[in-house]
Amino acid sequence: MKHPVDVHVGKRIRHRRWMTGTTQQQLADRVGIKFQQIQKYETGMNRVSASRLWDIGRALGVPVSFFFEGMEAAQTEAPAGTSLPGDILSDKEALELLRSYYSIPENQRRRLFDLARVLSEAA
Repeated sequence: MKHPVDVHVGKRIRHRRWMTGTTQQQLADRVGIKFQQIQKYETGMNRVSASRLWDIGRALGVPVSFFFEGMEAAQTEAPAGTSLPGDILSDKEALELLRSYYSIPENQRRRLFDLARVLSEAA
């Protein structure tokens, strides 16, 4: 049975890997394991040891604490009236939107953010 913490950590690994444009094979090569193991970590099927999580964090350029961010929020349900999925990080479209958003120059990104906010308030 998958433990919720292992599932959350796995999702954060997948999220960061995807945001950096790193494949499972590339991450596995950097960490010195097989890509199948990365798949198992990302699904929460296998628990990530502390030393392996350290290696993965270094390979992806984040501290170990990154993988636990949002853990408390993930354990509670979204407030009524929100239209966000329970796990936005598992939505490939949302991740692609985030990656695209952060590839835009900062001044244009701010204007796009303001436009999105106005559109969402008008909806």
